[in-house]
Amino acid sequence: MTYQAQESRYTGGMLYRRTGASGLKLSAISLGLWHNYGGHDAYENGRAMFRRAFDLGITHIDLANNYGPPPGSAEETFGRLLKADFAPYRDELVVATKAGYRMWPGPYGEWGSRKSMLASLDQSLKRMGLDYVDIFYSHRFDPNTPLEETMGALSHAVRQGKALYVGISNYNAEQTKEAVRILRALGTPCLIHQVHYSMFERKLEEGLQQVLEEEGVGSIAYSPLARGLLTDRYLERIPEDSRAAGASVFLRPEDITEAKVAKARLLNALAAERGQTLAQMAVVWALQQGRVTSALIGASRVSQIEDIAGALRNPDFSAEELARIETILAEG
Repeated sequence: MTYQAQESRYTGGMLYRRTGASGLKLSAISLGLWHNYGGHDAYENGRAMFRRAFDLGITHIDLANNYGPPPGSAEETFGRLLKADFAPYRDELVVATKAGYRMWPGPYGEWGSRKSMLASLDQSLKRMGLDYVDIFYSHRFDPNTPLEETMGALSHAVRQGKALYVGISNYNAEQTKEAVRILRALGTPCLIHQVHYSMFERKLEEGLQQVLEEEGVGSIAYSPLARGLLTDRYLERIPEDSRAAGASVFLRPEDITEAKVAKARLLNALAAERGQTLAQMAVVWALQQGRVTSALIGASRVSQIEDIAGALRNPDFSAEELARIETILAEG
């Protein structure tokens, strides 16, 4: 059956927030294709999640060259989805990809050289069947390549018409400030910084947030649910079908400490008082007070996307709630 997007997708409660000093607005919740869209995953499940996300007003789709597994397969899956369902809606989507982590053998398959960055983008566009991406990121700082070279590659991608905007990810405050300066001098402003941020990961607040605000750069938080620890998934035990119980290197049983579980239980109680799930509260906490433009979520089933989208029905916190959260996080 031909997919027809719901007409209510922009009136159902999704928020769209201006990205830094640019004119681009991102959906407050973005969908990441880091997991569950690779060659080892069920295509129809990914298709159902993508359709539902778009129907709920989620327009920003986040990818990287190495997402899968195997590497590259998430972009291939996205290309299939675009061709099958979303070609008529391409101009309603903000599609992002990245280069920097290892993608192919040899000295040019990772990091931030001009050769690596631009070759990776060409490969990504081919896998996705696109002429351009909306955002092209340097996925990580390269200590062995001049920053001018990496930023120059990003700027060149825009001048080639292969990207509309550029961003950086996993850069510290000092590296970010210099990258922004270089890009501004090249006439290609840095649109956005993608950063690991959650109630359990607060490095954004250690100088980087101030730099982004001063420079007019937007931000998007990845892993706002702490890879599942800020959900009700692990409050009692490690479920057999969970990421931590499988072969994932991104969440291992030893990461689920009793101290974090104890905090999650207290946070879950507060979320219930707010009429939310813990996951919903964790997402709107990351968004509150304008800390980030968008919260980037992953999902393994449609119900998770629906749950997170519902968070925006109660996006505000009282001063007492914020203080209580800080008290909980400080314990232990």
